[in-house]
Amino acid sequence: MPFTRRHFLRFVAAALPTAATSGGHAWPTSNSAPNVAAQLARTAAADIDPRGHLVSEKLDGVRALWDGQRLRFRSGLPVIAPQWFVSRLPAVPLDGELWMGRGTFDALSGAVRRAAAVDADWRAVRYEVFDLPGAPGPFLQRAKRVAEVVRAAGFPALAAVQQHELADREALQRLYAEVVRGGGEGLVLHRADAPWRVGRSDAVLKLKPVADAEAQVVAHVPGRGRHEGRLGALQVRTPEGVEFLLGTGLSDAERERPPAVGSWVTYAYRGVTAQGVPRFASYLRRRDPRT
Repeated sequence: MPFTRRHFLRFVAAALPTAATSGGHAWPTSNSAPNVAAQLARTAAADIDPRGHLVSEKLDGVRALWDGQRLRFRSGLPVIAPQWFVSRLPAVPLDGELWMGRGTFDALSGAVRRAAAVDADWRAVRYEVFDLPGAPGPFLQRAKRVAEVVRAAGFPALAAVQQHELADREALQRLYAEVVRGGGEGLVLHRADAPWRVGRSDAVLKLKPVADAEAQVVAHVPGRGRHEGRLGALQVRTPEGVEFLLGTGLSDAERERPPAVGSWVTYAYRGVTAQGVPRFASYLRRRDPRT
């Protein structure tokens, strides 16, 4: 009997975690689930040696996780996608980015965050997959499985993120310069021998011209001078517990109606002090609580 596409999908599904579990971490079973298990990147050193890593372009899309049945944002809330889109995704957990191409983040964000999916918008969306959450084996092996799963699905909107093995720092800098010059965000380096782990990981590193990160708003600092009577700065706290002020990058409208205490924001920075405080931190945007 020939080994068909259906046989392959059954084989992959048996080898990987089921849609109900992922490496011991429960996947959400309702639309109100607070979180979906994800592996998150740290910031790479500018002179990082790429040997021992697989390197890919950092896509400025919207992170999405597929549990084999449901497509969700990193927050755990559902992505409202057309049935024709989700019905073509394989019955194995996937991690990746919804993407329309470089420089299209605003259009993409508007399309995938609608309360009702608009077919015409989704025709331009691709799901770029870079990992298999909870799957066994090192990243090199998982990346090969991603390519196999995508090929077997035969769905044009489903793609495997291209991974590169680079010989040295010079090769990394050439690829980095090419991507940034072409309008890309930067690069992601996955350690080839690393197992999948939920949460922030030193095995996944992002290399960008300006680093960014997220922090939670803990207080509003009143403004002075021309900002008197409205927000002067946001006092924020990183996931590691470091507190600092974000006073630059805020528009007048955001100072009038600042992000709420308890909400999360994204900021840009250039390195950190010995105490771990981001240098030259500047406010970028509110983090959409749905994602």
